[in-house]
Amino acid sequence: MNHSNRPDRSFGFTFRSIAVFIFTATLVLLLSPALAALIPVDLRCEYLHSPFAVDEKQPRLTWRFETTERGQKQNAYRIIVATTEDLARKGKGDLWDSKKVKTSDTVSIPYAGIELPSRQDCFWRVQAWDQDDKLSVWSEMGRWKMALLEETDWKARYISFRDNSPVWKDTKELYLPPARQYRKEFRAEKKIRRATIYATALGIYELDLNGQRVSTNFFAPGWTDYHQRAYYNTYDVTSMVHEGANAVGAWVADGWYSGYIGFGLLTGIGTEKTGRNTYGKTPALMAQLEIQYTDGSMETIITDATWKVTDQGPIQQADFLMGESYDARKQMRGWARPGFDDSSWDQAIVATANGSAKATFYEFQNPAAGNPEIKGRPIDLGFKRPPLLQAFPGVPVKQLLEIRPIAITSPTNDVYIFNLGQNFAGVVRLKVNGSEGTKIRLRYGEMLHPDGRLMTENLRKARATDFYTLRGAPEGETYTPRFTFHGFQYVEVTGYPGKPGIEAITGIVMHSDTPFTSHFECSDSMANKLFTNIVWTQRANFIDLPTDCPQRDERFGWTGDAQTYVRTATYNADVSAFYTKWLRELMESQRPSGTFPGYAPFPFQHGWDFGTAWCDAGVICPWTIFTAYGDRRIIDKCWDRMEKFIEWRQAASKDDLGVSHGNAWGDWLALSEKTPLEYVDTIFYAYSVKLMAEMAQATERKDRATHYRNLYAKIQKAFQEHYMKPDGRLLVDTQTAYAQAIFVGLIPANLRQHAGELLAKKIHENDNRMGTGFLGTRALLPALTAAGQNDLAVRLFQSRKFPSWGYEVSQGATTIWERWNSYTIDHGFGGEQNASMNSFSHYAFGAVCEWMFSSLAGIDADSPGYRTIIIRPMSPGLDSDPDQKPIDWVKGHYDSIQGRIVSSWKRSKNTFDLETTIPANTTAIVYMPARDKSSVKESNLPISGTKNIKFLRQEDGRSIYFITSGAYHFTSQL
Repeated sequence: MNHSNRPDRSFGFTFRSIAVFIFTATLVLLLSPALAALIPVDLRCEYLHSPFAVDEKQPRLTWRFETTERGQKQNAYRIIVATTEDLARKGKGDLWDSKKVKTSDTVSIPYAGIELPSRQDCFWRVQAWDQDDKLSVWSEMGRWKMALLEETDWKARYISFRDNSPVWKDTKELYLPPARQYRKEFRAEKKIRRATIYATALGIYELDLNGQRVSTNFFAPGWTDYHQRAYYNTYDVTSMVHEGANAVGAWVADGWYSGYIGFGLLTGIGTEKTGRNTYGKTPALMAQLEIQYTDGSMETIITDATWKVTDQGPIQQADFLMGESYDARKQMRGWARPGFDDSSWDQAIVATANGSAKATFYEFQNPAAGNPEIKGRPIDLGFKRPPLLQAFPGVPVKQLLEIRPIAITSPTNDVYIFNLGQNFAGVVRLKVNGSEGTKIRLRYGEMLHPDGRLMTENLRKARATDFYTLRGAPEGETYTPRFTFHGFQYVEVTGYPGKPGIEAITGIVMHSDTPFTSHFECSDSMANKLFTNIVWTQRANFIDLPTDCPQRDERFGWTGDAQTYVRTATYNADVSAFYTKWLRELMESQRPSGTFPGYAPFPFQHGWDFGTAWCDAGVICPWTIFTAYGDRRIIDKCWDRMEKFIEWRQAASKDDLGVSHGNAWGDWLALSEKTPLEYVDTIFYAYSVKLMAEMAQATERKDRATHYRNLYAKIQKAFQEHYMKPDGRLLVDTQTAYAQAIFVGLIPANLRQHAGELLAKKIHENDNRMGTGFLGTRALLPALTAAGQNDLAVRLFQSRKFPSWGYEVSQGATTIWERWNSYTIDHGFGGEQNASMNSFSHYAFGAVCEWMFSSLAGIDADSPGYRTIIIRPMSPGLDSDPDQKPIDWVKGHYDSIQGRIVSSWKRSKNTFDLETTIPANTTAIVYMPARDKSSVKESNLPISGTKNIKFLRQEDGRSIYFITSGAYHFTSQL
């Protein structure tokens, strides 16, 4: 019917529709019971928003609340999970309807519906009853998709190229093979409803479909011990697959699997002492594209021997550590589109067809028996399918920020150095216009020598160099490496045609996409810069795993660094999924003896089987993730291995004091004092046992909790008899010794204040300077604050004297240095320190950020997952520091898994002002500096009788209150 001559009534219909809506809405509000003040938001499954491949059989669901009311909490919830979005919107949970569940829990609620098969789409919503039993609106839509849960779900096979090359044995020359390109054409003859691709590699890969990159993720599928497991990634490519002709393509490079990793080449360990081919010789690809048609049928495109492969593309070198070489003259336009001529390409092979590849693997043998030495053993580097293939549980590495240079210098002819103004991890985008065949070299460094040259000594065996050869495009060219990254602030450009402008180089920041969750600001500008330096260091070292440094031939998941810093990491970013992934690698790296190694993943043995404090990461890191996120399942998954570790510790311990051997890292990089290894081991033996008792109690392992509490008491008694005098003085007379004993609780409560005084005396005798290394520094300021020496803790924190955080900032640091003396005015990069063992992006000393939030800002967890919160700002005395003006205001917030927690305080001579926000469904204990409770007001009103606030007690110059959720403004007289 032709309606072209009908009168236009659109405005009339619009006004009438609005009127009907208003009338209906008003009627609903009048006739319906009042809605709850809580609004459920931020729905997550396994810590992720809308994950597309979940292989947990009972995925855990999490949400939080928004509300404008104080004191609101959840009394009950109802979750529905449906097979379609439409059903979920209608409130029908055909997979699961939890009905009304009376609880205040909102974090990690296990799915408890119908058993979910592979590929199942799950749409979910939640509504909650508030404290008055009023029902909330439904949440926004959440969703997840189940992964491939059965081995039979995989039809694809690992494919590779025909590799007849010998195993590389030359330790003098680098072997840097090209990235291979794979392709396959196919047809989709029907109308497409959905297309999903599952992909993995032994190596690192990048996918294209019809000339379009499938994902913005990098370095997939991440680093694992490929002998034990591999991860795969899942992508929705419905919009990329067309009816008719299609093509899928993939780049594959060596990555962690067969490229150079760590210090193998430097130390002469690993395969043929070369530092490469650690897990295998030849990279392999496996992908499976599943196309669901609207008629209900499905077609699967798999990797097999019908694919084509070439090494003649533009990426002629692709090494994760050494760098990339790109020849733009070899670009193959349209290679991942249908119709491309691949007749010159080779036929791919099934990966098993390459057969065996015999080699010798060198590492330290008999590491638990003492005096370990490097020995070789025969290995086969031929293809072996990893025993486990699982959906990637973490967060991907992405290019997240761009940085423009702040200066260009030219120390010699044809050499230009770009200063990005910030040390970071990532790559650059090169912009250039020049003649075909012009070759540009890009070298990377963190610092410059005094004469302006690039400082590269600290890279050791890492070449950290990229090359780009121009194709001569008249419109200009751009290049960004894709299979490598570097740690740098400076980029040295050689061979650039003409004089480059500032636009020639752009820094591209890369790291795992962990959402940042905190902010810290105070009256000391140095401290504010320090906070940003710590965050930048975390960015640079959270690339698939928590590494030690991003620049040199290492980049390992050092366990000592990780356990020292993990609590700070949880403040600065949401690392829940990130650590879920890495803790699998840590648990799998457990040695046969039961101890945990110095780094995870664990490619080769270096030194002893264990190192004090490093091995204890196997307990400290799971406990910390449990504390930050209330994650009981992480305890359950790690429990057996943690118990095996403590059994080893107990069996190896002498007189309940731990061990006195192992890798002699101890209080790594302490400057002026050496704390004996056996003392440090007693501390960490006690600490791990103490945390085991807490985790056992929290997970209702009551007998084990009793066992570990009793064991801790035995260690504490042995410590006091062996190391303590009756007055609390320690026989090991170092700052680290006192700090750690106070931090772990080995000194009795009645002697803690005196121990703090003794520690303070040692610091004063050292010209008010620290003498601690990695382990002691993490404990130092928390111990001082806990033992009544908070003014001194803040003074050390604000110090600009060497060694200190402020000294680094005053020297222009934009990240945290590995060594207090990584650079000094007097000695530059030389002097006592080792220039080649000298990282300028190393987060261990940044662990002070934990104290910045928990003590200085005063935000801490009183129970796992911040269900109950502590707000206890520890302000220094106004005249407590003769060197710097003491901090007199702090603004901080932390986005916990429950919601945002705010602590913003300001102190004057006679008053203390605190603004705090506590998220819905939580409570807090507030420690308010005050002469007595009558001097404290909230929102300028007396507190007595105020709803949502309850006075608990007066203690040590503080009025202590219990408060419910909401925003508060306390003031007090001092």
